Amino acid sequence: MTYIEDSTVIDNTIYDLINKAFEKEKETKDPIYRNSIFKEHIDYFVKTDDGSYSIKSKEINDKVETLHTISGAISESFEKFVKPLELNYDEDIAILDICSGLGYNSSAALDDFIKRTENQENKPTLKIDLLEISKPTLAAGLLVPSPIKAHDITKKAIEQELIATDYASLELEQTEIPDNISMKIHIDDARKVIQNLPDNTYDAIFLDPFSQNMSPELFSVDFFNEFRRVIKDNGIVATYTSSAPVRMGFIEANFYVSLGPIFGRFQGGTLASPQPNNLKTSLPKNDEIKMALSDVGVTFKDPNLNLSSQEILDNRQEERHQARHNTKISSAVKTPIFLGQKMDNEPLKRRVERNLAKMNIPGVLSEEALYIIEPMNNWSEDYSNDNNSRTRILDMMARLDEIANKN
Repeated sequence: MTYIEDSTVIDNTIYDLINKAFEKEKETKDPIYRNSIFKEHIDYFVKTDDGSYSIKSKEINDKVETLHTISGAISESFEKFVKPLELNYDEDIAILDICSGLGYNSSAALDDFIKRTENQENKPTLKIDLLEISKPTLAAGLLVPSPIKAHDITKKAIEQELIATDYASLELEQTEIPDNISMKIHIDDARKVIQNLPDNTYDAIFLDPFSQNMSPELFSVDFFNEFRRVIKDNGIVATYTSSAPVRMGFIEANFYVSLGPIFGRFQGGTLASPQPNNLKTSLPKNDEIKMALSDVGVTFKDPNLNLSSQEILDNRQEERHQARHNTKISSAVKTPIFLGQKMDNEPLKRRVERNLAKMNIPGVLSEEALYIIEPMNNWSEDYSNDNNSRTRILDMMARLDEIANKN
């Protein structure tokens, strides 16, 4: 299986049907093949709670999911990717949309930009680079009903690129792309594309792969190092995940991290920026502690941006194994979150303190335990330049190293 096939998330059957339909379109120059897919194969599309459509995934770990939250596909784009950025439309804006899929995140950004600049005399420009490795996934964006008018603009850009790359042949999208909007579709491995993008360019990066286990290569520290290069100092990265290795990846790549909005999931997403004053809300206390002190915070690594997904997952698993009881507290039974806590559950306490003892920490209320988590005494939901999730996590990491290396 090729990397492109392995990276494509949509259901295998609809993937093949889309490919065949566009092959027939090229052969016959007849729009019927493209136009009939949605109605004839509606079972592969899922109407979410806000009326916008998602598409079913292939079976992953014995489960079939949708590419978007069932709470609302286009609503998630607005709530998790556009609104938290609070972009300044008095200036020209550039956005990098990674794993653009059906084009909803870019369309939400377009909608926000158009509405907020419609009365401006000197209109700024909006540039969006969309990165998506799967042509059938992009083509699926042409098939679903547009949930907002701006999605028609995205469809036009997608169609143009699919024609240019000999996947489609007919210009069926009638909406024109406004003169002050530029959309470029990159159909390739995002890791290759980003290495050729210019420094200090983007005001925002949307990071929306299906999952970290499916695409750990798009959540690696090394990929985030490229983010740090191409993003502006006041830029913000938005992603839906609350994953510890992803958040730690941002920190290791010299970003500050904060809590993103909660929508359609139990936990909030993640925002990251080169500067702390661009962020507002600290990560939850226990998240900071687990990331700083336990092996759950071991990051995904892809040094040359060319490893397979499985290699990255296997390497991280091995690194976690080596770190456990050596440089990191075991994540078993969530051991680190009990530091400084009185524990009444004696069996659990014994398990926790056995894990702590292997890191030179005599007990949950020991002097060493209290010293390690002392930065959390200053925890505040409000984000400040000198007291925030990044500074506290790095401080706790240094303190754990100091205690672990004693004697």
